[in-house]
Amino acid sequence: MQDQGLVSLESRFSVGETIDRLAAAAERSGLRIFARIDHGRGAAEVGADLRPTELLLFGHPRGGTPLMLDRQTSGIDLPVKALAWEDDQGRVWLSYNGAAWIAERHRLGRQSAFAVAAMADGLAKLAAAATSEDPSPTIP
Repeated sequence: MQDQGLVSLESRFSVGETIDRLAAAAERSGLRIFARIDHGRGAAEVGADLRPTELLLFGHPRGGTPLMLDRQTSGIDLPVKALAWEDDQGRVWLSYNGAAWIAERHRLGRQSAFAVAAMADGLAKLAAAATSEDPSPTIP
């Protein structure tokens, strides 16, 4: 499912396990994990009850640098982020900004087309590994 550049896939796993699986798949692919943020824990600190919600920031300079060389403003959307969250029905979702949306948002030129396509393919494979039974994506 895609809505205004936001790609969302339903996960067969809990929020925590979805993020664990995403992080493991990203690391197996040579990507760096920059941060993991538990928004539910943050909400609890201020006395609020938020359904499970975790964010993972990950990437690699080989993927993001070409986009920033084209338009430095693309750095606001890099490294990439993925959010695992539980809806009010108890279903778990993994959402991330689509690479094409990032390219459109920053008006990236043709010189970025290969990097954008590789990012889109890599994100789709990582998301599938995090949300389905196949834990090992093949990412170039």
